Amino acid sequence: MAAMKTRRIVPVAAAAAGALLLAACSSNVEEAPATTASASAPSVSRSAVPSPPENPAPDTVWPLTGVDAEGADEALLANPALSIKIENSAAARPQQNLVNADVVFEEYVESGISRLVAIYQSDIPETVGNIRSMRPMDKNIMGSFEGPLIFSGAQGRFINDTVSSGQEVIVDDRGDAGFYRSSARPAPHNLYGTTADFLAQTDAEAPPQQFEYAYPVEESNVVTGGTTASEIDIYMSRYSAPSWEWDGDVWQRFEGGSPHVQDDDTQLYADNVVVLRVDVENTSSSGGSSVPETMVAGREGTGYAAVGDSYIEISWSKAGQYDPFVLTTADGDDVQLKPGKTWVELVPQSGVSDNPTVEIS
Repeated sequence: MAAMKTRRIVPVAAAAAGALLLAACSSNVEEAPATTASASAPSVSRSAVPSPPENPAPDTVWPLTGVDAEGADEALLANPALSIKIENSAAARPQQNLVNADVVFEEYVESGISRLVAIYQSDIPETVGNIRSMRPMDKNIMGSFEGPLIFSGAQGRFINDTVSSGQEVIVDDRGDAGFYRSSARPAPHNLYGTTADFLAQTDAEAPPQQFEYAYPVEESNVVTGGTTASEIDIYMSRYSAPSWEWDGDVWQRFEGGSPHVQDDDTQLYADNVVVLRVDVENTSSSGGSSVPETMVAGREGTGYAAVGDSYIEISWSKAGQYDPFVLTTADGDDVQLKPGKTWVELVPQSGVSDNPTVEIS
C-alpha cells in the first residue's frame, strides 16, 4: 500500500513571532498589510466510493442445469454425465424416469420415428428406461458431456466407429452390467437400466458446463429481446409430432396432441426448449442397412431458443465431436437460458422425405 502523504501546518502564534523578529532586524522593510489567519483549513467533502454490485450468479451450480448447487453433496456434484439412449416410439411410451434428465436431445431416425439421448447428472434416478440402440450421430451429440454413452445394440460398424473415436460406451449386447428386462412390457420395449451399475463402470468426472444461464432469468437476452410465445409445434414426420405449451412456469411436453407422461403419470417438461435445424444424410449401406444420420459435428445452422414465455431466432455451431453446441443471438452474444432442464429438438431441414416444420406462436 502506498505511504500516506501528510501536510505540515505551522502554528499561527509561531508564524507571528517570526515576523516581528524580521522587522526588528531590518528597519527598511515595509510593514505588510495585516491579515487574519483562519482558525482551521477548509474541510474537503468526498463522497464514498460505491461498492461493486453483488454478482447474482451462484458460487456453485450444477453444470448441466445452471441451478444453484450451494450445499450440495460433493460426491453428487462429482457425478459423471450418463448419456442414455431412450426409445420414443408410440409402443415405447410411457418411459421411466425421463423427467429426471438434465438435458434431452431428440433426433430423427428411420421412418421418422424419434429417439432420445437423455443425459443425467444432477438428479440420477435408480432406474431408467426403456433403453434402445444407438445411431452414428450419438457420439457427436453427447461427446462434449464427457461421460459414457449407454445403449443396447447397433450396427457393428457404428459401435466400432464410436469406440475407435475414443468415446466410452456401456453396452447391453457385450454383457456390461446394469441392464435388465421387465415382464411388464413386450420386447424390445422392455429393457431398463440400473444407474448405480452404470456409475460403477465409469471413471468419468463431472461434465463441463454446456450452456450460458441468466441470473435472474428476467435478464436473459431471450426474455429481454424476444417475442412472446405460448406454443411450439414441431412436425418431424407422421410418427413424430412433439409440441410444447407454456403453463406460466415451464414448457409442458405433448406427443401428437396428448400430454407426454412417464410411467408414474408425471408430464414431461423443460425450462428451456431449443430447436436446431439440422441436415440429415443417409449412411452408406456397405456393411449394414442405410440409416439417417443427423449431422452436427463440424456443422452450423439456425434455430430458436425459448426461455420463459419468450423466444428468439438463434445460430448454432459445433466444432467437433467433443466440443459443445454454441448458441448465439443475432448480435453474436451467447444465448442465456433459464437455470433448469433443457430439451434440444434436432429438426431436419434437409435429407428426409418428410417435410418437417416448426411453428411458434
